[in-house]
Amino acid sequence: MGNEAASSPSVQGRITSLDQFRGYTVVGMLFVNYLGDFHSVPAVFRHHNTYCSYADTIMPQFFFAVGFAYRLTFLRRLRTVGLLGATAAALRRNFGLILLGLVFHHLDGGVKTWAELRALGTAGFLATAFQREPFQTLIHIALTSIWILPVIAARPTVRVVFLIASGALHLWLSQRFYFDWVWTRPGIDGGPLGFLTWTIPTLVGSLAYDAVAKGGEALLRRLLLWSALLMGLAYALSCLGGGGTIAALPFFAPESPVNLWTMSQRTGSLTYLTFSAGFSLAVYAGFVVLSDRHEIRPALFRTFGQNALVAYILHPIVATSIKPYVPLDSPGWYILASVLLYFAVNWLFIRSLEKNGVFIKL
Repeated sequence: MGNEAASSPSVQGRITSLDQFRGYTVVGMLFVNYLGDFHSVPAVFRHHNTYCSYADTIMPQFFFAVGFAYRLTFLRRLRTVGLLGATAAALRRNFGLILLGLVFHHLDGGVKTWAELRALGTAGFLATAFQREPFQTLIHIALTSIWILPVIAARPTVRVVFLIASGALHLWLSQRFYFDWVWTRPGIDGGPLGFLTWTIPTLVGSLAYDAVAKGGEALLRRLLLWSALLMGLAYALSCLGGGGTIAALPFFAPESPVNLWTMSQRTGSLTYLTFSAGFSLAVYAGFVVLSDRHEIRPALFRTFGQNALVAYILHPIVATSIKPYVPLDSPGWYILASVLLYFAVNWLFIRSLEKNGVFIKL
């Protein structure tokens, strides 16, 4: 594991732009996860798995924020408790997140009788229980964080090489068998090997931390340049799957068949995560301007950003309590009213925790 604690940049206190960015991402998650099923909602706010919509940019932004904060906290611990202490703390956090993810997301399948369980056996359980449902946000964050642990404290060049190698390995495995496997299950968010490409926005977030810690007048220019390069590269790669035709731009439905070059959240494709990492940089750059330079800091983003884990666990429970009386073909005014109620209930819970100084993290 690289160790540059003595020479790496650092920042003191909270980084407001990161808090605001994380809060915006939570609000975006609530928005797309609630609205995505309604018939009258524009396609760009839904998950499609065949191109990168606005809804598909939300989850990578969590990984970007995780990578940013991961780099910051690991370097701090490296200076205070040393390599072993910092590594142990990271492993404890991420194994705890895996346990929470297994409880929250559940396993696949199930049995109804003791005879079925005996017939399934250990091999059958391992083969069926871990294909789809467990591999969602929480477990992906944990597995990705463990995967990049050897390089989170390393120089930028090392992290960039690791990022490229992880993406290349995912692409190679997809060509061999994995694309067909995860597409036909169907998988969620890249499936069991999704951590290889979720590495991309996570390590890009760690590189953004370095840029912010270094500061300077060129910060915004660097963020936007990296953003443009990543999004441009992702789009160029997506054109490889078009059979000689230019691919549709991100946020627009493609005309060519789905393949391993498609920007797909279901498969966790290389193009999707590369584009989303660049998009995350652009959004974060906006918060650098608004929050750090002009001190525009909406309280809504602050509240949700400080308890992102609770909001993630709470919001589907709130939605389940409201949606049974909101038909999918409801008129726009009724959907809007239900959305406002849904946001209000979520906000009341999260705001109550904030007012009482309760911030739940792993």
